[in-house]
Amino acid sequence: MGDQADADPVSIALAHLRTDSTVLAAFGGADHISGLVEAPWPHLRVTQGPGGSLRDLRWALTSDVILEVYGAPDGSPGDAEMRRLGMRAVLAVKALQDKVYGPAEPVVSRVVPATNLAPSPVTGVGNLMELATGQSRWTATLTLTLRPPA
Repeated sequence: MGDQADADPVSIALAHLRTDSTVLAAFGGADHISGLVEAPWPHLRVTQGPGGSLRDLRWALTSDVILEVYGAPDGSPGDAEMRRLGMRAVLAVKALQDKVYGPAEPVVSRVVPATNLAPSPVTGVGNLMELATGQSRWTATLTLTLRPPA
């Protein structure tokens, strides 16, 4: 039997997104999905969020996962397409709660939005002030409830 260390929400979400046919078609392939901000654009970054709970460390835990959709440095695609890409990713992660899991897999039993999907401009730091870079970003945070493998 696994323990809570075997139930990593980011790796579960990332692996699922890199194989979801709808997300792959929307973004242009698995190389557009990772844990980094990198080309090719548009790019989906999946990272650990700040929220969640280890509960009593006995069974289920909750953890926030952040989905960030990055456009190209030239500002493309536009807001409507960026939102559409973000919603495809959110819906794909939501589907994890309906997946049939094997006995050796961690189980995601619930996925709920912790934030709205919204634009979040990319900034850079220069001379101690933040400057807009022109690159667009849309973010959403989802809270996953999961348990370790049986």
